[in-house]
Amino acid sequence: MEKKKVLILGGSGFLGNAIYKELCNYFDTYGTYFNSRRSFEGNKQFFHFNMEEDDIFEILDAVKPQVIISALRGNFAAQIITHQHLAEYVDEKNCKIYFLSSANVFDAYSKYPSYETDKTLSESIYGRLKIKIENMLMRLPKDKMGILRVPMVFGNSSPRIRDMKNLILNNEPIEVFPNLILNVTDDDKLTQQIHYLINRNKTGIFHLGSTDLVHHEDFVKEVLERVGKFNPLIKRVYTTNEDRYLAVLPKSNLLPKNLRFTYQEIIDHHIIK
Repeated sequence: MEKKKVLILGGSGFLGNAIYKELCNYFDTYGTYFNSRRSFEGNKQFFHFNMEEDDIFEILDAVKPQVIISALRGNFAAQIITHQHLAEYVDEKNCKIYFLSSANVFDAYSKYPSYETDKTLSESIYGRLKIKIENMLMRLPKDKMGILRVPMVFGNSSPRIRDMKNLILNNEPIEVFPNLILNVTDDDKLTQQIHYLINRNKTGIFHLGSTDLVHHEDFVKEVLERVGKFNPLIKRVYTTNEDRYLAVLPKSNLLPKNLRFTYQEIIDHHIIK
């Protein structure tokens, strides 16, 4: 049987590349890169794509993917045009699209966590961009799209953890938000979940984070305890006096038990070198 063709947009970024590494042994997997890193230039599976200048149709015609995963970052206007073209392509072809969205699509609702069927509303420009693209993709037939809402992502090679390490080394304070209640994920858990969704042809809206909640300050402190025996400087940032939530919890679209996890499992996964 022929392997499914998968195209990962933003395949050179932290998440895009983690998804590529998870899928490439199981599917005929392609990716796009923007910044010319030699490892991608020589890789026949990767296409250079500058969202602000290039038309995505050229890559779509070359690859003819059955599954597209969008992990694009960058210029907001260019992202919108690219996703309009992707939606047209998916609508006409035998193809599905999975869009990496964010908990920020709910950042205007700070009083409680958010579930898959809740109405989106955002106060941030980033959250509004994600909502705009979500709404565009929701016009596609339901069996052709997956919206994957993701909370804060950690992981040993994640930008967040890298920044923490650098701040510690430079003896600079790490910002924590004591009033922020969230759920979390890491690159390993997230890529396994995406692999499952593609394998099982699952579509719809999925909240891909831990099944429980934690205060940002407590979470960061526990992760830092794994770092070693120094006392990092902590700077508490209060944006409000009350607790506020930025959490996407799964309720109606639950994954199998082996793909669900707690925030403690994410902490335990951090052995920071």
